[in-house]
Amino acid sequence: MNYVLPFFSISSITMFTMAGLLIIFSTGAEASIGGNYGTIANNLPPPQQVADFLLHSTVINRIRLFDTDPQILQAFANTGIAITVTVPNDQIPHLTNLSSAKKWISDQIQPHFPSTNIIRILVGNEVISTANHLLIRTLIPAMQSLHTALVSASLHRRIQISTPHSLGILTNTTPPSSAKFRRGYDTNVLKPLLSFLRSTSSPFVVNPYPFFGYSIETLDFALFRPNPGLFDQHTKLLYTNMLDAQLDSVYSAMDKLGFSDVEIVIGEIGWPSEGDIDQIGVDVATAAEFNKNLVARVDSGSGTPLMPNRTFETYIFAIFNENLKSGPTSERNFGIFRSDLTPIYDIGILRPTVINRRHIPKHDLVSFLYEFGFVN
Repeated sequence: MNYVLPFFSISSITMFTMAGLLIIFSTGAEASIGGNYGTIANNLPPPQQVADFLLHSTVINRIRLFDTDPQILQAFANTGIAITVTVPNDQIPHLTNLSSAKKWISDQIQPHFPSTNIIRILVGNEVISTANHLLIRTLIPAMQSLHTALVSASLHRRIQISTPHSLGILTNTTPPSSAKFRRGYDTNVLKPLLSFLRSTSSPFVVNPYPFFGYSIETLDFALFRPNPGLFDQHTKLLYTNMLDAQLDSVYSAMDKLGFSDVEIVIGEIGWPSEGDIDQIGVDVATAAEFNKNLVARVDSGSGTPLMPNRTFETYIFAIFNENLKSGPTSERNFGIFRSDLTPIYDIGILRPTVINRRHIPKHDLVSFLYEFGFVN
């Protein structure tokens, strides 16, 4: 059975609001786990409590922010946790001016660096998918100005510049080998963008979401379950899950422009634990299944059919539920943790020492170990 892979822009869902988990895997090495920290909620713990929890109770060692909130940046000072920050979309045109870019670096980054380990600046979020001509036209100049500002501050070897994209930038995605960037954006925007990323050793960041592309017929394909797969007649390669097909579609589009060597980072990916009544496959068990299978897939180091043995920096969506988000119920329920820092479900990121801090009765210890994945 051949699966069609619908790719949706989710700017309205993700723009500067999401929390997520980042997992970086290297072949033969222990996973390095981080997290995105969204704040569209009125019940989240204070930033210092979040920082302490992530540092001491989880194996998360990377954080992605959707702004440059100074209180949060200060909370993570001297933790060693790697931080990615974001320039909001509406600030992009202003930062094309070098003086403004230098001031932004001076005001937003340098007061916290290096005590806060800032490693990457993301300029906007899914800018091309907004179809805002001003933002699209000023995106690359803003990235270039910020990089020049980093050079002036001697920070360009410590901090990368990139920007995340939805898969709405692609067309002809089935089969993956036929994928290309949308006409008008391919040579005018994405080619110079990829050239900048190559020259600065920065990654191409994409937000693939099997959740927003699945149907009843393709649910197993999206969840990494056994399924008939998608066969690419051009390459004679078989795809057994939607994420591999999405990533190879990105790779094919990049390759057509001559940039197959640029690193790909999965900026956002996840599955909600609660949805509306008419949503199929949206519950705690399915969310846990997807994220556990995702971790296993990325951790395997097997790569994709077109990118074998290639590893991907992967941000799982999300750390917290965010109760003030608008839209469908699912948008408020992508979190791994509740606002009281208890897990909604476990994907293996809690440290064993959290058992002692919770003062669990002895007769409940075995149940706890099973619940949080310490015993299979």
